[in-house]
Amino acid sequence: MGKVIEKFPPRLLVDIGGVGYELEAPMPAFYDLPEAGGMVTLHTHLVIRDDAHLLFGFTDLRQRDLFRELLKISGIGPRVGFAILSGLTSEDLVGCISAGDADRLTRVPGIGRKTAERLIVELRDRFKSEAVGGSVIGDGRVLTPEEDAVSALVALGYRAQDAAKAVTASRSEGDTVENIIRAALGRLAGGRA
Repeated sequence: MGKVIEKFPPRLLVDIGGVGYELEAPMPAFYDLPEAGGMVTLHTHLVIRDDAHLLFGFTDLRQRDLFRELLKISGIGPRVGFAILSGLTSEDLVGCISAGDADRLTRVPGIGRKTAERLIVELRDRFKSEAVGGSVIGDGRVLTPEEDAVSALVALGYRAQDAAKAVTASRSEGDTVENIIRAALGRLAGGRA
């Protein structure tokens, strides 16, 4: 656990026991980080090269484990793996690979058609069981549509408490995540959360 000193995406400076560590964190992780001065726990991966030591920080174990899985694939180095996790959430990445959606993967800067197809071929069997149902979070639990909607609203910048109230007031049985989010956004925009 350390104190956030500075945030300058994708870099982050964390003070741990008086020593400042510069890390790189994927963009989705920045949504979960406190402002400067706040305490944070990150799961890290150190890459040692001849010319540099690179420290990558992740807000949950699932994200770090995905990064490590990506590094096992031929042609995927730390920079490309980092770009993938910055361009897609962990859940989206698992979903793309499970569904064989190479087109979506190629929208990530630095990922061409061949690389996307290689990712799908090499990782599909590992992720297939995880993409059924809803979004998968770091502990392997599948989010309910309501939890998924709250998470999406928080990622858009709404306070968790306001997002939860709006989702609770907006949901109806059998609603999709998209419909819940749409209705909750209407409530939040109208000040009726």
